[in-house]
Amino acid sequence: MSDAASFSDDELRARIASYTWFHSMTLRPGIVTPGKKTVETLAAEEDALFSAVRIKGASVVDVGAWNGYFSFAAKRRGAASVLATDHFIWKHPDYRGRETIELARQVLGADISLLDVDPTAMTAKLGRFDVVMFLGVFYHLFDPIDVMKRMRAITSGVLLIETHQDALEQPRPMMVFYPGSTLERDPTNWWGPNPPLMLYLLLELGFERIEYRNHPVMGPSRGIYAAFLPGAYERLGGPFDAPWIGMTHPR
Repeated sequence: MSDAASFSDDELRARIASYTWFHSMTLRPGIVTPGKKTVETLAAEEDALFSAVRIKGASVVDVGAWNGYFSFAAKRRGAASVLATDHFIWKHPDYRGRETIELARQVLGADISLLDVDPTAMTAKLGRFDVVMFLGVFYHLFDPIDVMKRMRAITSGVLLIETHQDALEQPRPMMVFYPGSTLERDPTNWWGPNPPLMLYLLLELGFERIEYRNHPVMGPSRGIYAAFLPGAYERLGGPFDAPWIGMTHPR
């Protein structure tokens, strides 16, 4: 790819139009990628997620970064280092996600690193990060428990999770399985966990303090979790004003 930072506005618009986008990102004044997720939804998600952590000076990995909106947001908010990772979307012949994040990185001049790796292949050899962002990934995994163990292995502070949810009326920890394309006609949608499942799974993995809130736009059908390892809240934790709920320490 040629240096996109030197593109004229018309050249940039033409390049943007050649890709499929999930994130709506402003690359230049008046030039916004046509993502499935709107600017407004992403801004609300960003505010919700980053209210959970003191990101300035932190090391961050964005697992399943897609077009990179949250990777760029973390760097913009002062993260010391950001590693964006993906595989399925970046290699997909229709989505061509690696090309989109490369384009955005060049235009924005963002100092983030990229690594093509699937979450099912991540190990502690990748390194450990103050903040692990695991957003919109859990329910796409056929074996999410294995990958959650892998997320624990690369977390030195806090794991941020955003996921589809189901069985919300059930007090017992459980997940709903979606065979085939039964959830939103998407064959990559496998599981709908409920909040008790996420709480007890995170506790079993060694996280100590778990905060929860409903998605700021989609409500309880999607949940956001901030799970801190012992001692990490004092270093990285946000103020957790309402609508955050302390699952391990009711306020």
